[in-house]
Amino acid sequence: MLSRTAGALFWTGRYVERADFVSRLVEATLRLAAMPSGYGGDVAAWRGALAAAGVDAPYAVAHPELAEVTALQYLSLDPLNPSSMRSCIEQARTNARAVRTALTAEVWEAINTAWLEVERFGPALDGLVTLNRLLDWVKAAVLSFDGANHRTMLRDDAYWFIRLGAAIERADNTARLLDVKYHLLLPRTEPVGGSLDYFQWTTILRTVSALTAYRHVYRDGVKPWLVADLLILNRTMPRSLSTCAHDSVRYLDQLAHVRGRRGPAHRQAVAIASRLSSANIEGIFAAGLHERIQDFLDDNNRLGELVAEQYLF
Repeated sequence: MLSRTAGALFWTGRYVERADFVSRLVEATLRLAAMPSGYGGDVAAWRGALAAAGVDAPYAVAHPELAEVTALQYLSLDPLNPSSMRSCIEQARTNARAVRTALTAEVWEAINTAWLEVERFGPALDGLVTLNRLLDWVKAAVLSFDGANHRTMLRDDAYWFIRLGAAIERADNTARLLDVKYHLLLPRTEPVGGSLDYFQWTTILRTVSALTAYRHVYRDGVKPWLVADLLILNRTMPRSLSTCAHDSVRYLDQLAHVRGRRGPAHRQAVAIASRLSSANIEGIFAAGLHERIQDFLDDNNRLGELVAEQYLF
């Protein structure tokens, strides 16, 4: 497989995963923003959403004043935001079209239909009804793409590059979401463990479709250290950092089997997975959750760079 083809497949996986995350993030932030502004809602919630999506700096350049309407537009349909839902679906489709022959008809149809439907929304929102339709469509389109990918693709390097891109992107999204909650959302005047803290952690779980999973695993009220344990260390949780890291190792193992060699990317993935396997949530909080998440983000970004150096150039 040409490195150009591998790169397009890898980024198709990343962009589809990012579109799904941003749709879930917007949906969750609408809940938070519905709270009174003096109680963590409104502007504070959208500041956190922009930070979680990693676009707070470019948003500030485009919009000096933070407002819900402009934040919604920027995260949903703004073509100038590379991480908007519209841009992610468009970039996923562009990359998939470049490697059309490496995909099954079902996978191509899923991503092509997703873009055609999103394009019909145009470049601007005209109200919350349209936004809710967009959110529902993006989530359904991602499920359709994942289903077609899982059920129709050969387990060859094309499949593994798509899955590897999705795993690295998913890990980045979960880590950013956790860091924003811990570092930005809770006002300094509000107590950890208070009603606002509880509501925000519950919303974080809803964002990653983990509220039911949390109740099954812990059978307890929502507690920050247990949420962090689920989303960082729990191997049964699909979006946890540990699961994403071990998935990356598995996909790189498969690529090594297909291509006959391992390399720096594989060693980096194994190191990340090993550190998470030997960690415990008490030690993570003792060392500082923000600091440990930043370390993970740096390691995960480095993994993406090594994958690019090893396979995509």
